[in-house]
Amino acid sequence: MSLDPVTLAILKGRFEQIADEMDATLFRSAFNPIIAEAHDASHGIYDAVTGETLAQGKSGLPIFVGVMAFAVKAVIDRAAAEGGAKEGDVWIFNDPYLGGTHLSDFRLVRPFFRDGKVFCYLASVGHWHDVGGNVPGNYNPVATESFQEGMLIPPVKLFDAGVYRPDIVAILSANSRLPGSVYGDLNGQINALDLGVKRMQQLLDEYGADSCMQAFHALRASAAEIMRAEIRSLPDGTTSVEDWLDNDGINDTPLKIALDMTIAGDCLTLDFSRSSPACAGPVNIARSTTVAACYVALKHIFGNVPANAGVLEPVEVLTDPGSLLSVQAPKPVGGYTETILRLIDVVFQAVGRIAPDRAPACAYGTINALSIAGERADGRRWVLFSFFGGGHGGHCDGDGLSHGNAPISTATIPPLEILEAAYPVKFTEWSLRPNSGGEGEHRGGLGAIYEIELLEQSADLFLFGERGRYRPRGANGGGDAALNRFTYPVAGQAALPKMGSKLHGARLGRGDRVRLETPGGGGWGDPARRDPSLRDRDLELGYVIESES
Repeated sequence: MSLDPVTLAILKGRFEQIADEMDATLFRSAFNPIIAEAHDASHGIYDAVTGETLAQGKSGLPIFVGVMAFAVKAVIDRAAAEGGAKEGDVWIFNDPYLGGTHLSDFRLVRPFFRDGKVFCYLASVGHWHDVGGNVPGNYNPVATESFQEGMLIPPVKLFDAGVYRPDIVAILSANSRLPGSVYGDLNGQINALDLGVKRMQQLLDEYGADSCMQAFHALRASAAEIMRAEIRSLPDGTTSVEDWLDNDGINDTPLKIALDMTIAGDCLTLDFSRSSPACAGPVNIARSTTVAACYVALKHIFGNVPANAGVLEPVEVLTDPGSLLSVQAPKPVGGYTETILRLIDVVFQAVGRIAPDRAPACAYGTINALSIAGERADGRRWVLFSFFGGGHGGHCDGDGLSHGNAPISTATIPPLEILEAAYPVKFTEWSLRPNSGGEGEHRGGLGAIYEIELLEQSADLFLFGERGRYRPRGANGGGDAALNRFTYPVAGQAALPKMGSKLHGARLGRGDRVRLETPGGGGWGDPARRDPSLRDRDLELGYVIESES
């Protein structure tokens, strides 16, 4: 017997609410600003057999919808090899080759039992502040293997049939520069899963296991059909696009991200086989991360599609096993964010060429992962790690968003008040960057300017960014955006990183300032078609400053 539409809608909302509450529990209890303020975390409900995403919260990062399915499946396989999951088990790991993304993202996976059987899995993932490795904050721009990026933990039991294992926590804490942050974030994730179990029990008590399982299947099928309908709305054919990463941090040569996108009826093929081979530096990614990035790009374009595994049912993602988009251990993957942003860019460009009104121009294309770390006067370690905003691409309905967060997520940019309160730094500038958005009928959003002064005696400086050499592209005749630009003091003069937007191990002294000027978004449409009143407004607000020459 199928569910009536009203009950299905109620259950859909209840599933999402469970994930939302797990998100909120971690956001409000985490010690780490990247989780507590930036919301770099996610929770969801996953299939008991395949690990596929059944429901995800609205506040968690979309990139985790795809990768967490691989993570949960890895736990399902590990549990089967060890005699099966037991009630009260909780697995923890951060292996990026099994669960995607990078070593900073720690996953907790817990089976939810009903009537003695696994009904589904609940999972939590969060970006921990520091997990060892050569660089505080773990974005090591010169890593050549994952051992230089942090500790790698395979799937192991944090709780064995409900029994807590403090030895695991001792190992995790001993490998972090900030063990207190590890303790707080870990317990926040544990509590989020506890709440998820409680809410799932209440839901199944109210509606029954059969009805909830029917709802999971119906929602997955609905997502697949909506996605098929969206694909059918596009013209058949193949479109090819290429874009570039500046370099891998080791060799100063560009890396190609190539997409051949084929639409055939209600099926979509995203073929990345022509992309560059695996590289020496940390912009490689695992295949699971590539698949997840494709999901995020498609979700931007097809906004009505629900967030579950059905979205990817009519989509085939092809990668060359030898490419930087499908690597195995121990290839470094710490800078995965930069690569998936370029993946999203090429999907936007491919769709925009055949249906200009469906895709925006490219966004700013880099998170600019910045680490400043040192010791306070009393000997306590501190690690400022943060990411920064930029402009989004113009689109058929208007200008791009200024100073937004990267389109890989729904995370927020940590407020300067929080960063200044937590670390010995002062922001001497936090402003929009004039002339950084691409020109167009609809202008690209503006990037930002951040200038940071060190208040302690000394600190080490690291930056992992992109778009220092290849501008974010415009669409449908729109102009490209400004390049990324970072300067830091060397012998009293402002210096530029040799690798464009990647810097390893510079030294700062008290009063030294670093300056980050982020790209805007690409413009959309012919600039000659821009409304003159909007041009006047851009000049009045200082978004555009005309040259005197």
